[in-house]
Amino acid sequence: MKRVRCPKCDSYITFDETKYSAGQSLVFKCNECGKEFGIRIGVSKLRGTQKQESADLSQDDGQRTAEEACGSIVVIENVFHFKQVIPLHMGDNVIGRYQKGNPANCTFETVDPSVDLNHCTVNVSHDKRGGLRYILMDNNSNTGTFVGDVELQPRERRIIEDGTLFTLGATSIILRTTNVEEDHA
Repeated sequence: MKRVRCPKCDSYITFDETKYSAGQSLVFKCNECGKEFGIRIGVSKLRGTQKQESADLSQDDGQRTAEEACGSIVVIENVFHFKQVIPLHMGDNVIGRYQKGNPANCTFETVDPSVDLNHCTVNVSHDKRGGLRYILMDNNSNTGTFVGDVELQPRERRIIEDGTLFTLGATSIILRTTNVEEDHA
């Protein structure tokens, strides 16, 4: 399911995007204010930007894309069941809500007001055996970062593994490491 925002009153309308093809134009009428507006089915500009950044990174290291090298996070916004896959890279991956000009490097599209622009960080580094290690920390967010039902304390660093579910406001995020991606490939 996809959602579109009314340009007049900012309320959302959801629709099944699988019934339409890329490039097709749709017209919606807002149930709240009656405004009629049109959209064109296509790929999110943010996703296109992320794909370009991944391609740039893969050219830099010559062999792998950023997602293959370090895994990814799967973002699921609970209210609308809107899923996004964001690739991770070595070093600090600052996770937060997408807004033009936001310096965070792992942003995602959301209407969840409880997700800060710079909510938390996943640091990807090599452990002593050469494998990848993922460390989650909260960036002094307003609503906190939760692993399971436990809130991360200020300055706490938690090692997370493949399949770890952590929550930012009403948004759930699942860590996917490269080991699992290779098993499914």
